[in-house]
Amino acid sequence: MAPRVTVVVPNWNTREFLRSCLQSLRRQTFQDFETVLVDSASTDGSVGFVEENFPEVRVIALDENQGFSGAVNAGIEASSAELVALLNNDTEQDAGWLDALVRAAERRPEAGLFASKLVDFGDRGRLDGAGDALRRSGLPYRLGHGEIDLGQFEEEEFVFGACAAAALYRRGVFDEVGLFDEDFFAYCEDGDVSFRAQLAGHRCLYVPGAVVYHVGSVSTGGKRSATATRLGTRNGMLLLVKNLPGSLAGGYLPFIVLGQLSRLLVVSLSPGGPRAHLEGLAGAWRLLPKMLKKRKGIQGARRVSDAYLRELLGRSSRRAAESRRRRIKDAVRARLR
Repeated sequence: MAPRVTVVVPNWNTREFLRSCLQSLRRQTFQDFETVLVDSASTDGSVGFVEENFPEVRVIALDENQGFSGAVNAGIEASSAELVALLNNDTEQDAGWLDALVRAAERRPEAGLFASKLVDFGDRGRLDGAGDALRRSGLPYRLGHGEIDLGQFEEEEFVFGACAAAALYRRGVFDEVGLFDEDFFAYCEDGDVSFRAQLAGHRCLYVPGAVVYHVGSVSTGGKRSATATRLGTRNGMLLLVKNLPGSLAGGYLPFIVLGQLSRLLVVSLSPGGPRAHLEGLAGAWRLLPKMLKKRKGIQGARRVSDAYLRELLGRSSRRAAESRRRRIKDAVRARLR
């Protein structure tokens, strides 16, 4: 009999994080699950380490690095469970993490995606994320990111999407809207899935009791690396090309242009940032014909109204603005101490 949940853990040359991640999975109070580690041709002995120390984990060894999207897709396709959890290897989970997500899925049948409460791995009084938002600028935003945790995200709420560093999905969502887009490779691929799911009528629920401690961006050299900037810029544009309905695009276009200009200013603070940003835009242009073909199928399968999307995106943008203001206030207070 298949387990109720499959937990898919992608890995690429990050053996040093595996012990903590997999040991915390062993401590889960909910036990009707299997763990599938998908290794993207690591050269650091990750596969041997897992096979020796965690024999209960099913390992899928890929022949090449297919990025986050390719790795998690391999794990999803290997699963026959009704629920699929995605979990980054640079995480530790509270013992009740998976139980909280499964109970939420039982309680809220209208939701197809479930977002965890992400806490900064190194500073556990600070949040890493409480569900994902999409701003009017078209730029994704992780709610709560960088904020001091004062209990402001302790209530369940519907959000735009789930960060795939630690999220639960109903299998039926993937069956309907498709898997992660492997053209994205990494970054914003979870936002793309969330947007496709929302267009098809599947809501996303943030579950504050599902707590995970997250390092972040360990496979790409950090959140401000040139790789992260290039992929984030490219994929952020592709997410909009694929998913934003034409009936809404005109109203958002000025904000999207301003968003790209503001992003360029931010990345200019990092070495190589402006070049990586422009390379990302060029990469989006090269993939435009392919994405427009995908867009046709996505928009053709859309089940929700313009009014629903305006409300969803408007609320999402407001929540992102509130979160960003709190983060700035926290940073100012810290400097004044």
